[in-house]
Amino acid sequence: MTLDALYPFLYEESATLDTVLDEVRRSTEEKAREIVALRESLVERHAAGLLACAEQLADRFSSGARLYTFGNGGSSTDAQDLAQIFLHPPAPALPLPAVSLSHDVAVLTALSNDIGFEVVFARQIGALGRAGDIAVGLSTSGGSANAIAAFEEAARRGLVTVGLCGYEGGRMAELTCIDHLFVVPSPSVHRIQEAQTTLYHVLWELIQRRLASSSTAARG
Repeated sequence: MTLDALYPFLYEESATLDTVLDEVRRSTEEKAREIVALRESLVERHAAGLLACAEQLADRFSSGARLYTFGNGGSSTDAQDLAQIFLHPPAPALPLPAVSLSHDVAVLTALSNDIGFEVVFARQIGALGRAGDIAVGLSTSGGSANAIAAFEEAARRGLVTVGLCGYEGGRMAELTCIDHLFVVPSPSVHRIQEAQTTLYHVLWELIQRRLASSSTAARG
């Protein structure tokens, strides 16, 4: 989508400064309402799924699992943020082992150059992942070929697989190898990524609560 489609008021020759400011205010308020409504809709859609996913992932972490995250473009940034939250959380949360597969430029460029971009995540999971680990992939379209390949490789190796995608789920919604899938039903890439950020922060918090509860029960 082009900028003139997103912000047509910036491209109107007759627009005055006051008109532009009014439109900026209106556009900002409209987008804020959109993301609030979308996030609220996810409560009913994904609450039970998030709880079930958090319970399984917490049990895996308790057994020594490592988390691997991946995504392309803006989703690679979210994948790195997700890994960072688990590995370096704010105190007093428990740090958990996590690696962003989007982070190592040398590995990404080597695999892309020597084999193909579609294997950049699957090859890393094949080398690093072990049965019982966790793979979380993010894709706004749900159709990224390298994400699909990573989920398939992760499932073959016995990892728990978690997918976050947008629109209607794309190819990710058709896969049987994704154990937990969270679809953000929006046609806007911006809203999808904003809502995905909320989803994985909620998932992280639920996992922390589960681990804290299990630790308290064990001490009691």
